[in-house]
Amino acid sequence: MATQTVVEPTKSIGQVEKVHISDLPITRQNWHRHLHWLNITVLVFIPLYGFFEATRTPLYLPTALWAVLYYAFTGLGITAGYHRLWAHNSYTATTPLRLFLALMGGGAGEGSIRWWARDHRAHHRYTDTDQDPYSVKKGLAYSHMGWLVLKQNPKRIGRADIADLNQDALVMWQHRNYPLLIVVMTLLFPTAVSGLGWGDWKGGFIYAGIIRTFFVNQATFCVNSLAHWLGDQPFDDRNSPRDHMITALLACGEGYHNFHHGFPSDYRNAIKWWQYDPTKWFIWTCCQLGLAYDRKTFSDKDIEKCRLQQRQKMLDGEKEGLDWGVPIEQLPVVRWTEFVQQSREGKRALIVIAGVVHDVTDFVAQHPGGEAMIKSAIGKDATGMFKGGVYNHTRQAQNLLATMRVGVIYGGCEVEIWKQ
Repeated sequence: MATQTVVEPTKSIGQVEKVHISDLPITRQNWHRHLHWLNITVLVFIPLYGFFEATRTPLYLPTALWAVLYYAFTGLGITAGYHRLWAHNSYTATTPLRLFLALMGGGAGEGSIRWWARDHRAHHRYTDTDQDPYSVKKGLAYSHMGWLVLKQNPKRIGRADIADLNQDALVMWQHRNYPLLIVVMTLLFPTAVSGLGWGDWKGGFIYAGIIRTFFVNQATFCVNSLAHWLGDQPFDDRNSPRDHMITALLACGEGYHNFHHGFPSDYRNAIKWWQYDPTKWFIWTCCQLGLAYDRKTFSDKDIEKCRLQQRQKMLDGEKEGLDWGVPIEQLPVVRWTEFVQQSREGKRALIVIAGVVHDVTDFVAQHPGGEAMIKSAIGKDATGMFKGGVYNHTRQAQNLLATMRVGVIYGGCEVEIWKQ
């Protein structure tokens, strides 16, 4: 990757660079300036009002069903729309589907497509760094909601290319009109459906509007927080993303996050038939209906390569924690005459197998084949005996013998056997 030279702008004499509030420590005097009050109003105060009103607002069955259905639609607006369609271009959607997802995404109350996708692309490019807008390295609470309720310095967020989004007429229309869209789609539309449909205006406003939006938000935020903290890392453990069924259940299938960060342009999050990923099924169904096409997937071989590489890394880590004996290349070199002389002195029971000298003093009495057999090999080359001349020893026996290495015979060409 080519490096860029950054030229600092010249400042006139006496000009003082303004420091962003996020770069200052939080104190009793300035704590209120660190808070993003608009986001706090939307994410905290309005939901608190909604839950309070729910204590004195009856929940009718039609309203409950509508709230659940609209929750699913607006959730798909984020997962199938904002995330997989616009942030990652993992498939292509026709205009009717794009409009539906743009409106439903607006109903989730999580910002415009342009803003959301820009931060998400930065998150993928700078995962777990200071340039990651919702890095879990800053804490689980910060990655969940802290990055929204605390002001961030926009200059510190990593750069992301959104030229394609800037050229997308629908995306830019939604971005320009988002202040109106969020009010209409999060509150007015669900209220109107339940009010005009069965006369429950207040229930629609509270349950299908405010409370439904709250739960959609929290489900999405779990992908930024829980999916980087809970679960397994079957494909890559160099960064924090993880796979877990719980996160998938909470976030319409977005819980297989270790796979997603490894293969971000794949329209799937879950690759096994039994893994929960309704967003994948929704996109597949839209393709069958002619509403979407050009689904992107990585080949099974490419996926399996990463899985095997990660499994090998885990095995290598476990292997390092075991005693495999002194590596052969680190053993002292001993001439045959020195080996024979030390064996005759009787201080140590030494035998040679495949050019490597082994001290079996403490093992003679434990030898399963009896002391006589192993004593007969002391001071001799027992390669043939060990390799099948008397008994073709098991892998466990070979591993045990490796822990007894003390030297290498000078010119012992059979040492190469142990390196295979």
